[in-house]
Amino acid sequence: MQEQLQIENLTKRFGTVVANDQVKFNVLRGEIHCLFGENGAGKSTLAECIYGTYRPESGTIFFDGEAVEFNSPRDAIQLGIGMIHQHFVLAPPLTVLENIIVGTEGAKVLLNIQSAENKFKDLCASYELDLNGHATIWDLSVGEQQWVEILKALYLDVKFLILDEPTAVLTPEESDKLFRILNVMKSQGISIVLITHKLKEVMQSDRVTVMRKGRIVDTVDTKSTTREELTHMMIGSTIATHSEKGKIRSESSVLQIKNLDVTAPRGGYAVKDLNLTIHRHEIVGIAGVAGNGQKELFETLVGILSPDSGEIFLGTKEITHSSPAEILAAGVGHIPQDRYREGLIGQLSIVDNMLLGMHRSPKFLRGGFLEQKRIRTLAQEQVNKFEIVAPSIDTLVGNLSGGNAQKVVLAREFFQASVVLLANQPTRGLDISIADYVHRQLLEKRKEGYAILLASEEVEELVKLSDRIVVMFKGQFVGEFDSDNTDLEQIGFLMAGGQLKEVH
Repeated sequence: MQEQLQIENLTKRFGTVVANDQVKFNVLRGEIHCLFGENGAGKSTLAECIYGTYRPESGTIFFDGEAVEFNSPRDAIQLGIGMIHQHFVLAPPLTVLENIIVGTEGAKVLLNIQSAENKFKDLCASYELDLNGHATIWDLSVGEQQWVEILKALYLDVKFLILDEPTAVLTPEESDKLFRILNVMKSQGISIVLITHKLKEVMQSDRVTVMRKGRIVDTVDTKSTTREELTHMMIGSTIATHSEKGKIRSESSVLQIKNLDVTAPRGGYAVKDLNLTIHRHEIVGIAGVAGNGQKELFETLVGILSPDSGEIFLGTKEITHSSPAEILAAGVGHIPQDRYREGLIGQLSIVDNMLLGMHRSPKFLRGGFLEQKRIRTLAQEQVNKFEIVAPSIDTLVGNLSGGNAQKVVLAREFFQASVVLLANQPTRGLDISIADYVHRQLLEKRKEGYAILLASEEVEELVKLSDRIVVMFKGQFVGEFDSDNTDLEQIGFLMAGGQLKEVH
């Protein structure tokens, strides 16, 4: 096949940090090409250089045989290069059609809405997408929003598409559908670069390029390699699995949720009539696509939201309407789904982020003043324990890789918590080595006697870690499974809104 993209000796720096180091990379016309590597390996930086978001310090990008320079994404778009980011770039109040055409063709679109709508309908038909062009983004599921992002690219007639972690918020069925769409695009000659940390998806590509510490390790034909070989290339070693959890659950109840109702921000119920008991030495997993009440449930359990009705007990003590500070003091740790927006302050240092939520703790106060020496000692101990890669504890969290930023959250919450851990999507966006590290930490806390509530969109992750799995859909628990006796098809079906009685 003919090369569509070729990169020679590309280097990109951020200050003293070399994100891409003399990268050589090529993509063939009409192939699905995976970029695979740990967090901080340089994958997204390379993609943003191709898309024009970043300008490299040196090196050359060739597209369709011509050397090109991009001053902005607009330059890349004009050549037929599109990119779908992990975090969607959609305007929620606007309709599907408005999101697709705004900023694509300028004012002339406003004069020919019918033509734009016809093109939208043709694209939906070609790719078997069932979308209402007049529905607002607010009204769409997360999976449907992903299809809108793809249609935005197709509407621009892209011939080269970059997708950054596109299945992070999709059900297993939606992920399968995405790959069917990608293969249709491939058959039409569209080249696809897929950034993913999921080996299952990597193995569905034509070729895979492995990156480590800003450099290319190797590019191989996917059919000629194995998952083990790719993992070894990525981190230089083989990752151990921890599927053998062992049965250690105690009958001692730690966290009880009774008939819990929580109103959604836009009306209706985000959480409806939930009942759940979690015991010592137990991990209960919540399977479900984002936006089905998981976030509201976790925020209610830590006192950020107040329920409309129902009760929450920590042991024998009711904490239904307790404040976040009171719940924290009672021994509850919370790993939020978005580490940057909800778990960390990027403009503060590692040591300052370690202190969040504990600045009034008697552990660190003497005479009404913070004991800076003790705080810094603790922060350094946690950095060492959790293997956080950073120049010092004074490094701004916003300058850390996603994996190391997540470790800061884990270090703080594991230190604060003494009885319960609430972990909402703790491995989202992490590569397999750091995800494995998080898994080991959670299993260790389970062994110590913690009660853990774990929400994840990765069903295989839940099976690996959980003692029980409940499926959450539209604010309700719609099914429960023992992790040793699960049916992945049934779980995926429930996540998508199906009912078990319909499964044959």
